[in-house]
Amino acid sequence: MLFDLDDTLLNRDQAVDQMFSVVLEKCYEDVQHPSKNEMLHRFKEYDKGSYGDNNKINVLESLFDEFPPHYRLPRHDIQDFWNHHFPRCFSISEHTITIVNTLTQHVRVGIITNGSTQRQKAKIMNTGLNHYFDTIIISEEAGMSKPDKRIFELALSKLNVQPEDALLVGDDLEKDIAGCQHSNIKGIWFNPNRIKNDTDIQPYAEIDSFESLISYIT
Repeated sequence: MLFDLDDTLLNRDQAVDQMFSVVLEKCYEDVQHPSKNEMLHRFKEYDKGSYGDNNKINVLESLFDEFPPHYRLPRHDIQDFWNHHFPRCFSISEHTITIVNTLTQHVRVGIITNGSTQRQKAKIMNTGLNHYFDTIIISEEAGMSKPDKRIFELALSKLNVQPEDALLVGDDLEKDIAGCQHSNIKGIWFNPNRIKNDTDIQPYAEIDSFESLISYIT
């Protein structure tokens, strides 16, 4: 069983909220509501606009331009600031760990994630996920990214399993579900917010929580 990382195993939205708190603490003084809410909203928009892009300089530069800070990080320091703090903003629930641990008793498990090697490894190490997975593939390190079918084939090779014996769980219909289907892997769409599927992509199954994954291995 293969898993996506961000917004599947890890709640990236919560991490972005936490990262915003770090930015407030380091760069701003005494921001009051409703200004804080507006800043958070814009910060999330800037972050979403750069999602999948390893360079996060424009996220903070845009925030600083719109909401001048007490202390403005130099442009050349922003990427290092993001790389240092953002992975530490992630946490994983004990419930998710319990489900993953149960799965590992029955099947081999792996992670396929797009992103920079440094940041993705830091997220995985900081949350302890590295203790549970048989293989972890990061796009920058692999030299290919989802939805390229080669990255899914690489995972199958590392786990020594055939496509028909594999499942992939991910939140992105195009990158995760359509991507794995190109390698004849069944894709389970993780959709906790129950977003309507307005695409032509048809997942093998759809789930809104990890509990139901147990049924696919029994």
